[in-house]
Amino acid sequence: MAFGIIMSIVLVGATGCILGFFLSFMSEKFKVETNPKEEEVLAALPGNNCGGCGFPGCSGCAKAIANGEAPVDQCPVGGAPVAAEIAKIMGVEAEAKEPEVAFVRCNGTCENAKNKYEYSGVNSCSAMALVPGGGPKSCSFGCMGFGDCVEACQFDAIHIVDGISLVDPDACKGCGACAKACPRNIIEMIPKSSTEMVLCRNKNKGKAVMDVCSVGCIACGLCEKNCPSDAIHVVDNIAHIDQSKCTGCGTCVTKCPRKIIHIIGDAPAPADDKAANATA
Repeated sequence: MAFGIIMSIVLVGATGCILGFFLSFMSEKFKVETNPKEEEVLAALPGNNCGGCGFPGCSGCAKAIANGEAPVDQCPVGGAPVAAEIAKIMGVEAEAKEPEVAFVRCNGTCENAKNKYEYSGVNSCSAMALVPGGGPKSCSFGCMGFGDCVEACQFDAIHIVDGISLVDPDACKGCGACAKACPRNIIEMIPKSSTEMVLCRNKNKGKAVMDVCSVGCIACGLCEKNCPSDAIHVVDNIAHIDQSKCTGCGTCVTKCPRKIIHIIGDAPAPADDKAANATA
């Protein structure tokens, strides 16, 4: 009996050794070679795994940068300091790139935007596709105010204030997660140095806009006609500013009768209803 036990132990041990050698051989044979700089780049990245770089997390971004498939400033969260550190690792120069921030193109607050009915249900913007009329707000283009963008932001940079989303530009890292989460695409990524933005996305014509919101763009074109740098144009009944051309002169802000062109950092002025009715 003792002999049988000893043989069993020997067989188990031998089997373990054979399997160990086999696994070791196979792991070496099918080993995937990695770029030694990949780990260094990964260590330099902030580690938020927000996806703002366009890759599946920081590891995906590090791999792309190390293999030369992405620039050293691919991470929007890390900004210039991280780009400079990665540039040293890669032995290249980091190009100057202006950081971006998110901006909500809507001023449909509880006071400004009308409601079709009182809503009681799931607080989710994406769920409004299943709700009659696309949700309680009369404007089918504006912010619904249920906070999908707030849930998506890892940096506590966006909150629901007075029924609409509001971005804190100082806290925003420019990852774009809020913009991707918004089902109505009203959050735009703009250069941090931008001075003016249009707070509306309603593409309907004048009267239809005025019926649902007291401050919506009526496509009167006064901003476009008076802009000295050709930076603002009305397309699909909505004004939009080309930030690469905008000089921040403020002409469009003063000419807009609805006061929906916003100087970033200032409170929007009340709409000029008399002038708006005349141009509509």
